[in-house]
Amino acid sequence: MMPNPPVTLEQWLAYIERLHHRSVDLGLERVRAVAGRLGLGASLGMPSIVVGGTNGKGSTCAMLEAIYRAAGYRVGRYGSPHLVRFSERAAIDGRPVEDEELAERFAAVERARGATTLTYFEFSTLAVFSLFAQRGLDLAVLEVGLGGRLDAVNLIDADCAIVTTVDLDHTELLGSTREQIGLEKAHIFRGGRPAVCVDPEPPAALLEYARTIGAALRRIGPDFAVEAGSPGLRQWTYRSDRPQGTRRSLPWPALRGSHQLRNAAGALAAIEALDQRLPVDQQAVRAGLTGVRLAGRFQVVPGRPALILDVAHNPHAARALAQALHEHGAIAAPGEAAPGAVPALAPAEAPRARGGARTFAVFGMLRDKDAAAVVQALAASIDVWHLAGTVGERSLSAERLRDGALASLAAPCTAHDSVAQALDAAMAEASADDRIVVFGSFVIVAEALRWLERGSQ
Repeated sequence: MMPNPPVTLEQWLAYIERLHHRSVDLGLERVRAVAGRLGLGASLGMPSIVVGGTNGKGSTCAMLEAIYRAAGYRVGRYGSPHLVRFSERAAIDGRPVEDEELAERFAAVERARGATTLTYFEFSTLAVFSLFAQRGLDLAVLEVGLGGRLDAVNLIDADCAIVTTVDLDHTELLGSTREQIGLEKAHIFRGGRPAVCVDPEPPAALLEYARTIGAALRRIGPDFAVEAGSPGLRQWTYRSDRPQGTRRSLPWPALRGSHQLRNAAGALAAIEALDQRLPVDQQAVRAGLTGVRLAGRFQVVPGRPALILDVAHNPHAARALAQALHEHGAIAAPGEAAPGAVPALAPAEAPRARGGARTFAVFGMLRDKDAAAVVQALAASIDVWHLAGTVGERSLSAERLRDGALASLAAPCTAHDSVAQALDAAMAEASADDRIVVFGSFVIVAEALRWLERGSQ
């Protein structure tokens, strides 16, 4: 133990940020050794659901938490990264864990680690796990940080594991193909235990791994599905191949975008798999879906012009954002079904357009992301681009972004020194009927949230 250890959570975070020579160091040997000294094993002493995937992890975790809490269970939820405050990563009973509690657990990890170095994510994961293990919870909902096989969250043998989607992201660490990435993510599955895959076209490697270890895999399509409800009503059905598994007349999730229906279906498949241990009635499902909240996932800030915050930072997420923008801008005619990206939900007629209203982008990305593919996915949805640079070791300046990924666009494009400047410029240019969408990175959305906080003071 250091002679003058940190005391506050802010001090601990500053300390663990420089503790390890690499920000990402995939592998379970170090973190498993420290977990053993903390008295943590492959279980936290309660049922657990581990959620991995390229996109949709945070939304699925939020829905699971909301539904189980509505059913009366005490739930701990862990996810990353955070947007503004670290305490966003860990919640118990729907409330962020207090900084003082987290600081105490950080001190416990420091005492246990000895000479073992841990990354920021590993250190904080162990701190939250040790807190959950102390609190006598009914369920832990745990979001994988990166990949699956070598991620610190994979210490836990999940009672049910969900893979939401598999697409190209973090290719320098996880592999350059969907097959390689899918195999990495499949390692959160456990033999003889329920596993859920929400990707409609899962990689063969994921399916083969589940078969090899004997996981009880359920897939969207063959085993459960999303079906549209009555025309003109925002209702849907979770269709299951299991007796009494189907749930009808469900409300659309409060998280916007039709892609959220697949995330909701994955959550319900996991709830169905654990029903003997943690039963959930229809009323709790309804309450959870309508009450779920998660910052930065097509988050619409009240006011005019409309301000939309979305952490989409890879091509797959950008395509979902483009679809959500289309739905947000459409005015459904009487009798039309709600527009959606889920095949069964496609409306019979195209919704009417937004008229002359424009969409402004406040956009920035990290340099190891596929900015060109993200721009391509959203180019038809954006009328005016305001670019902001990112900071840190993965930074990408607004000028490089403009001269690279956006060089071929005909739409107006302006580079700014900060997200705040980009937002100020977009707000000054937009009319009341326009909308501004902020996206491209968690750090870009985080800066937008800070901008909003400053404006409300």
